[in-house]
Amino acid sequence: MRKWIFLCFLFPFVQHLQAQNIQNNPGSNHGNRFEQLGTILPTPNEYRTASGAPGPKYWQQRCDYDIKCSLDEKNLTLTGTENITYYNNSPDVLTYLWIQLDENEHNNLHNANYQDASYLSNRLTNTMIDRLESSKEDNGYGDKIHAVINLATGKALPYTINKTMMRIDLPQPLKPGQQFNFKINWSYKISDRMQMGGRGGYEYFPEDGNYLFTITQWYPRLCVYSDFQGWQNHQFTGRGEFALTFGNFKVQMTVPADHIVMATGTCQNYQQVLSPQQYARWTKAQTAKEPVEIVTLDEAKNAEKGKATTTKTWIFNADNVRDFAWTSSRKFIWDAMPTYIEGKKIMCMSAYGKEAYGLYRKFSTKVVAHTIKTYSKFTFPYPYPVAQSIEASNGMEYPMICFNYGRTEKDGTYSEAVKNGMLGVIIHEVGHNFFPMIVNSDERQWTWMDEGLNSFVEYLTEELYDNKFPSRKGAAWTITDYMRLPKDQLEPIMTNSENIVQFGPNAYTKPATALNILRETVMGRELFDFAFREYARRWAFKHPTPADLFRTMEDASGEDLDWFWRGWFFTTEPCDIAIDTVKHAVVNENSTGIMPQRNGARMIPLAKPAVPQFDDISKIRNRENSSITFLTDADTSLHDFYWKYDRGIIAYDSTIKVKLPEPAAVEPFTAEELKPYLGKHLYEVTFKNKGGLVMPIIVQFTFNDGTKEIERIPAQIWRKNENEVTKVFVTNKPVTSILLDPYRETADIDVSNNQWPKVNEPTKFELFKAGLMNRRNPVNPPNPMQEIKATN
Repeated sequence: MRKWIFLCFLFPFVQHLQAQNIQNNPGSNHGNRFEQLGTILPTPNEYRTASGAPGPKYWQQRCDYDIKCSLDEKNLTLTGTENITYYNNSPDVLTYLWIQLDENEHNNLHNANYQDASYLSNRLTNTMIDRLESSKEDNGYGDKIHAVINLATGKALPYTINKTMMRIDLPQPLKPGQQFNFKINWSYKISDRMQMGGRGGYEYFPEDGNYLFTITQWYPRLCVYSDFQGWQNHQFTGRGEFALTFGNFKVQMTVPADHIVMATGTCQNYQQVLSPQQYARWTKAQTAKEPVEIVTLDEAKNAEKGKATTTKTWIFNADNVRDFAWTSSRKFIWDAMPTYIEGKKIMCMSAYGKEAYGLYRKFSTKVVAHTIKTYSKFTFPYPYPVAQSIEASNGMEYPMICFNYGRTEKDGTYSEAVKNGMLGVIIHEVGHNFFPMIVNSDERQWTWMDEGLNSFVEYLTEELYDNKFPSRKGAAWTITDYMRLPKDQLEPIMTNSENIVQFGPNAYTKPATALNILRETVMGRELFDFAFREYARRWAFKHPTPADLFRTMEDASGEDLDWFWRGWFFTTEPCDIAIDTVKHAVVNENSTGIMPQRNGARMIPLAKPAVPQFDDISKIRNRENSSITFLTDADTSLHDFYWKYDRGIIAYDSTIKVKLPEPAAVEPFTAEELKPYLGKHLYEVTFKNKGGLVMPIIVQFTFNDGTKEIERIPAQIWRKNENEVTKVFVTNKPVTSILLDPYRETADIDVSNNQWPKVNEPTKFELFKAGLMNRRNPVNPPNPMQEIKATN
């Protein structure tokens, strides 16, 4: 349970001290918005054509992995070795390779050195202070590289780790058409995903003493080397996701013997790792019409009660995928059924703990099947043999497997918001198999190319699930609140992932809405669907850029859409950083307490049905199209309380009252627990970028005993607000003064606003009166040589 520290502010100190939209005729009211994108998009070449299709000399690299790893549940570590075969299909000679070490995201010394602003609240947890204080000490997380070996010679390869990236220097140049084989031995401490965040790690269930592991971004993996930017070796900050190379995987995972493993690809040894009864159910599921429980609820509950002391090794293969992820837990119930796309069988599967049984058993696997069938209709036939949804209290995607949320109350009931949120996240994450797992855009540079396009097809899929589904992505009316925000809170869609403030609307909702407007209002469904499908099929298993999408949509439709891309997707200074305000608080005996209950428990009317707020044009046209059958109309097993409630079959009664849950309980500190935090000082400093040029913030603190300390904050602190940022610092002593850029490292043009408290310098007039200034001839400086000579 969290413990809270309540701070009384001792004294606030206040010293009042895009993507480029190139225009042809910026001073005019015409000739800009409908100008062609020729000055913005890259020049077509033999790799990428003016039509948006791959060129005659298009190429891309390949990387195959043979990985063996072992999960140590007791010590929460993962150890692995991987043999890597890298194919140089480029026309370039390579002298080094770049590897992603994404686990370093969790290490406070070797992460991407990305900074976020922070604020001093009157209510802090001890965890927050611990995190601020521990930022200078190695917390033990991140990749430990034990060896990098040339498999041809058995000799060690030289390598350099730069935060979340590793460069391996090749023993000789890797020429076009050649391949290189090497091995990496590594390990890392698995992080508590629920506390530290991130996409992979573990969740601990104290009620039954078990773990659920989501093993993602887990193995050192090759960066993309492409024709349009060379190595994509941008650091992993936790937001911009991944650019990855296609290849084949063989992965062996040794885990506790009572765990169930779900993974990218197909398992090669189910008969060895499953019980005879479970394997028989797996065989039955191959031809089932309804999901079959391969691991039952009772089996999962029984497994939770014991802890195996032996291990099993699960073996998975996956071909032509860009990544590999897996999950392992003794808590899993596992169900499966097939679906068919153009005659090919795809096994749709779900795994979930008992906490999610009431939702996932009824909906998940059927929604997986609905998703891949619908996406296949709008893009290309799903090419893989498996599609899986795992309940892991989050939302993240990988080839053939994704992690979602959706747990019931202890009594098995659930709210409509939880149900609809679960349906939406399953559709969204399963849909990522198409964008970017197959249409393999660079997520680290253009988040919208996977999230936005995927959100658009998610919207189409939700609409075909149930005409009353309350979708929040795609319909034009859903984006208006975002688009009317002040300009300083907006960025063009064509903005790097790390620089976006309103990340969800910018990267997900706005591009999805733009595409839906193109489909319903600008182009019409027939033209749009043909062109969008052409883009997906041209770039399946390849690396597209935004220009490839823009050009293909025009090429395949015969529509000039440059005005649309320009308006919806694209739409400038010396350094002068100033200290604007300083707030100070200190932890003392009066700083701790129980968090006040804001409103306490309240009785409110029963929630009304979650019908769509607006009957948008897509819903209307779908209803009017006699060839469309909504899944919930075709499959009555998907009818639950809320399906009937929304349609008035179960009547709404406003006289029924429901009790709001109590606010989360927090504990007060004991005097002993509070001791380590007593006397700590927290300073919230707000900095203004008055000049416009973003630079690192270098802060020198002078303490009451005369000692000094310098904190260096990277320029990335300005990414989300280029005009003003706020940062909280923890010190063990009172600060008497703060000075920016003490060594004049940033070319700051005005140092008068670099101090707190502000020091008033003499004006030029005062200097003149004191005889220290002469208009033409300044006062002669001291001349020690002259002085010494005069005394001899």
